[in-house]
This record gives sequence, structure tokens and C-alpha cells, in this order.
Amino acid sequence: MGSPTITTPFTNPVTQMAAAASVADVLAIAAHRDDVEQTCGGTLLRMAARGLRTAILDLTQGESGTRGSAAERAAEAEEAAGLLGVRWRQALDLPDGSVENTLENRIKIVRVLRQVRPRVVILPYWQARHPDHAMTATLGYEACFLSGLAKVDTGAAPHRPFKIVYASLYADVRPSFIVDISDFIEQRHTALMAYRSQYANQAAGGSLFVPEEEIRERTFAEARHYGLLAGVRYGEPFVQKEVGLVDDLTLLPVQSI
Repeated sequence: MGSPTITTPFTNPVTQMAAAASVADVLAIAAHRDDVEQTCGGTLLRMAARGLRTAILDLTQGESGTRGSAAERAAEAEEAAGLLGVRWRQALDLPDGSVENTLENRIKIVRVLRQVRPRVVILPYWQARHPDHAMTATLGYEACFLSGLAKVDTGAAPHRPFKIVYASLYADVRPSFIVDISDFIEQRHTALMAYRSQYANQAAGGSLFVPEEEIRERTFAEARHYGLLAGVRYGEPFVQKEVGLVDDLTLLPVQSI
């Protein structure tokens, strides 16, 4: 297997590999190009608007998808990265449709974690219809642990993210928290629709994909549902495995009654 094969024009990998400082504050890891745009694109936009540095790691090239080619999806991912304001994006070479939790694959992600050095990692929720999504949750978590072990030598200093959260938009689970994406819902939609090979109406996969004219309605409705749970217009849901810690009860958001 080779090394990551796509870097957006927003990055200089040589400089980044040599730098000791963090490349991004928040790294979203997903199985496929367009997964991030669907599940946490609005959150990345919100974080970027707050001055945080964001990044995306896609684990596969998309060669097995019903629609589009790996090359098409690479170009679309680059365009979407610009629309989301992320400063770094790469794709690994794990086989599309057959992501496995192997030591080799964990090390590939460890190399990225030690390069990007994020404080927060976003993973897909660990239960999903697509096996690649569920496997990415486990693979990503174990790579985050492995990345902190000093004796695992990859040629870069160890780094373990402080926080791991799971994007749970498509999971039948109560979120731990919601991120308000009301100000970014249009930009999120534009980034998703950059994947014309996937979402434009076409014969291939016609019975599997939502018609293009319904995508906006469905994605906005989902974001509206989660926004209502938190008392905002549009939101994206996340799950954390840890309990929360509160310093001041009077500053807790979301009204009870």
C-alpha cells in the first residue's frame, strides 16, 4: 500500500511533516469522500469561523462507489475542502468497501495524527449501515491510542488527541450534544453538492440515491430536527463516550422548560 495520494492546494505536506507544531485543531476522519460533508460539515465551518484550524482525512479513494470514479471524487473533495474552509485534506489508500482494522491501517492513520497533531478528532458513529463507516470508528479510535505510544516508531513524535467525538447524524441514538450550524447551513449544502458525480441525477444508482431535487429538503430537515432538540434552528449531533464536566450550573445552555 502506498502513502496518502491527495493533498489539497491549501497544504504543503513537506513543510507540515517537518513542523513540530500542530497543523490543525480539529481533524475529521471518515471512510469516504463526502461522508464528512454530510455528517459534520457545518461543524467544521463553525470551528473555522471561530479561528480554529480544521482538517479532513478520508480513508479510501472511492473506487468502488456506484457512481463516479476515484479521480472525480478527488477533484470534488478538493473543491469541497475549499468550501468548508479546511486547511488540510488527504485521502489514504484503504480499499473502498473493505476497510479493515489492521495494524498496517492503524499505522497509516497514526502517521497522519502525528503530522496533523489535532486536539479533537471527529469519527463516524460506531454503528452504521455501511460496514466501512462502523469500522472507521473502531480503526480511528485505536489509531488515536496507538499514536500516543512513544515506542511506536513512525519517524515523528508521539501525539494523542485530547478528545474524540462521534458524528451521529444517521445513528438512532440520543446525542450527547448538538453543534449549532444555523449560520452555516447553506455553505454546508454547497460543499455537499460539490460532489456532482454522486448527487446529480443520473441513471447509475437511480434506485439507491435520493433524487437531486430532494437532497436539500432532506438534509435541511435532518439539521432542523437536531437544531430543535437544542433550541437552535439547525444543528449537527455528536456522541461522546465520556461524562461531561460542568464548572458553573448557571452557564449551562439549552433551556429546560
